[in-house]
Amino acid sequence: MRYGHHHHHLLRLPLVTPSLRCSLPPIGGSILQTLYSSSASSSRRRYRLNRVIADMEMNEAKRTVTPRLCRVSGSMTEVVEIQAESPKFHVLFIPGNPGVVSFYNDFLESLHQFLDGNASITAVGQISHTSKDWESGKLFSLQDQIDHKVEFIRQELESVKVPIILVGHSIGSYISLEILRKCSEKVLYCIGLYPFLTLNQQSTKQSLIGKLAASSLLSATASFLVASLGLLPMSAARRLVSYSLGASWSDTAVQATCTHLRQYHTMRNVLYMAMTEFRELAAEPDWEFMRENQSKLAFLFGIDDHWGPLQLFEEISKHAPGTCLSIEREGHTHGFCCTVAGSVWVAQHVATRIKTRLHQKCL
Repeated sequence: MRYGHHHHHLLRLPLVTPSLRCSLPPIGGSILQTLYSSSASSSRRRYRLNRVIADMEMNEAKRTVTPRLCRVSGSMTEVVEIQAESPKFHVLFIPGNPGVVSFYNDFLESLHQFLDGNASITAVGQISHTSKDWESGKLFSLQDQIDHKVEFIRQELESVKVPIILVGHSIGSYISLEILRKCSEKVLYCIGLYPFLTLNQQSTKQSLIGKLAASSLLSATASFLVASLGLLPMSAARRLVSYSLGASWSDTAVQATCTHLRQYHTMRNVLYMAMTEFRELAAEPDWEFMRENQSKLAFLFGIDDHWGPLQLFEEISKHAPGTCLSIEREGHTHGFCCTVAGSVWVAQHVATRIKTRLHQKCL
């Protein structure tokens, strides 16, 4: 991904994941490119990050996520969560594709801190994007994943009395909108991060990924090649992943890659879900629905993100002008969750959006 500018602020305009997308740079585009040409700029960025982390540590001791398994509609589901003692609201996070929730551990823990411990947070993984093949090789479509998340709310969050705030990444933003459509009475706010809501016809990368995902032979071959890394011991796999993807990747992201993406069933489901995404998202977004719910919507875009291009930013501003739209200019890219710096920055942005929304609700 390429960034042409080095602005160090968040641009706000008032009226205006797949695994491929965040974890497989050779296919979906590198998320590790150096974005600052001068050492002074990088130093300022590191200084800001260190100050943010220091402030977080002063405000509250860091809480770590707790993983668990549960069955939803018969499918084994990986969940990570942080429970607050007296939550004022509940954040439900929907990952992209790959839908491996452990990729987002740093982000979720940072978000909990930035929300001052006032929120319980639950992240629910995509079916069969898992460390074990619980579903015996079955493949799940985008619609299957949407239905799964709606059922998860009905099954696991039915007793939650505080408002639910949806946060989705990439295709998780699209899934979050569908959840809002079906569970509007329980959802206070919906935040999409680097949203993948419709196909980008100008993107050559998307075209290539679409062709790979549409071919069962190519998908099976690619999944087999990636899964062959599963023959390596974990220590060797970690070294290989770290070397291949670069030093910028966090230990969290490297570990998630080794435990989940080396699995044949996970890669097949990543590519199958991507194929169904390309079919569903060939149509334009449901502008009428977004306009009707614009006061509940917020989106964060990147500068050079072919999954959520700035053209989509402008389209939303035209069709649903009451939507809260922001542009991230710090260079964290679509795969923000794979670096500590990206996870912390986006978590701070989401926390700010939520606090602003809650403040407006109380006025």
